[in-house]
Amino acid sequence: MTDFSNHKSGYIAIVGKPNAGKSTLMNKILGTKLSITTHKAQTTRHQIIGIHSEDDSQIIFLDTPGIINPKYELQKAMMRFVEKAEKDADLILFIVETGEKKIPDYAFDSLTKLQKPVLLVINKIDSSTENETKQLAASLNEQFNFNATLFVSALEGTGIDQLLKAIKEPLPFGPPFYPKDELSEHPVRFFASELIREQVYLQYHEELPYSTTVEVIQFEERDDLDYINAEVIVNRNSQKGMIIGKGGRAIKQLGMAARESIEAFTGRKVFLDLHVKVREKWRERENMVKNFGYR
Repeated sequence: MTDFSNHKSGYIAIVGKPNAGKSTLMNKILGTKLSITTHKAQTTRHQIIGIHSEDDSQIIFLDTPGIINPKYELQKAMMRFVEKAEKDADLILFIVETGEKKIPDYAFDSLTKLQKPVLLVINKIDSSTENETKQLAASLNEQFNFNATLFVSALEGTGIDQLLKAIKEPLPFGPPFYPKDELSEHPVRFFASELIREQVYLQYHEELPYSTTVEVIQFEERDDLDYINAEVIVNRNSQKGMIIGKGGRAIKQLGMAARESIEAFTGRKVFLDLHVKVREKWRERENMVKNFGYR
């Protein structure tokens, strides 16, 4: 019988403003890409679960959407993911990028109510001077009573070991929640939809990526490949032609890039059958937002 008396396990919520590097940080710690990342803000829409296991610990990371003041139903659902992660967590990482000028007061509201340990993590230290980074840390510690402040570069991997040590310290002793070889509890079809959506962000401009979502209609593991039938959902009719492109060139390019990305993730050949559907004002309609998995 395995002895877990010296084993620590716990849930860690990763929160912060959009584009602070939350997903990049989790991916770096896990050593694999679970959360999609692009240069555009608000790429993450769901709570993404990533599991980091060592002999003496298991840390379950909850990567969350960036904290915003929501304006429509989709954004409200995204903020509910943040609130749920904060409530479920044993410890909260508040990620801030160097050069940050102002953290809105509402970003700290739920943290104050929860009264849980919160670590301030200053990210992207490779793009700022030490003096600027320390000034930012001092300013933020005046805004909120953080338990500790850590400095990292999620992209370069700087400071990750010190961060993991600080995370483990307050975690409760107990057995692992998941098998040690698992990286996430999400099914492959979830990651397939996310990887298609990532390519929408990378290949289309301005408002279009924010008006789309992706729904996997069919995911079938066949002997020789995975068959995926997926729909790119747009918010209004005029956007359908933009996704398809002249002569279907844009959606063909989208499909090729998404298929390659899914194959790299699964290690299997993929046949991706991609279509575009219009669901008028789906972002504003609560029932549609829920139906597309933003619960």
